[in-house]
Amino acid sequence: MLPERIEDWTERTIVCFGAHPDDDLHAAGTFARLVAAGNRVHLVMYTNDDKGSRDRSMTGTRLRQIRQAEQATAAHALGIAAEQLHWMGHGDGELEYVDRRQLCREATAVLRRLRPDAVFSFDPGARFEQWHKSDHRSAAQNTADAIRAARWHLYFPELLDEGLEPHEVAVCFFFESHEPDYFVDIAATIEQKIEAFCSHVSQFGRRLHRYEPELHPDDRTAFERDIRGYCAHVGEPHGLAFAEAFRRLPDP
Repeated sequence: MLPERIEDWTERTIVCFGAHPDDDLHAAGTFARLVAAGNRVHLVMYTNDDKGSRDRSMTGTRLRQIRQAEQATAAHALGIAAEQLHWMGHGDGELEYVDRRQLCREATAVLRRLRPDAVFSFDPGARFEQWHKSDHRSAAQNTADAIRAARWHLYFPELLDEGLEPHEVAVCFFFESHEPDYFVDIAATIEQKIEAFCSHVSQFGRRLHRYEPELHPDDRTAFERDIRGYCAHVGEPHGLAFAEAFRRLPDP
């Protein structure tokens, strides 16, 4: 029997499905807290994030390598080991063009192999379809479909031949939700969240336009201020110094 609050979990498995490296930053403080309590957190990236640069000297191959290294550094800041990073390998901005059956099968296989107690991902929509950019939209919908498919042996029966038995995810936590109803206190891990964010040097600030391997000091100062300010804004209505927000399913 799982404790009602995920903050009370120990020795459990959690899987986050993101469209890109850095999407897990929405829950980075929560993941650092879960790891510190003895849980296993896996990060799954649908795409290689090989297009998101304005540096005209950058190539897709080089950017993919940079983003994968940055993700490993960010995960390390949260206590997540490199072997708990899983890359599906699809092209950035092209997730909606991948064969839908194949994409759902891939995510279903991940769920059956890792057998998580909880899944984190983008909110696929509660009373309405949310306004996401295409990779985020595809990741949200595909993850929801895979969670359903993972339960039933007649979905992708060929996975049984690979030893991947059905698995039911107990609870989901959706970030970037317009209807959050679950708030996690991250006061003890806000510094790790900031460090993880700042590890994605090529994603933000002036390095997006002209890549260099070190974050510009002015950008770091701005990121620290903005992350603290945003997480304080999320937490204030709930009496928390810093918080992250999710929609939980089933409802708390």
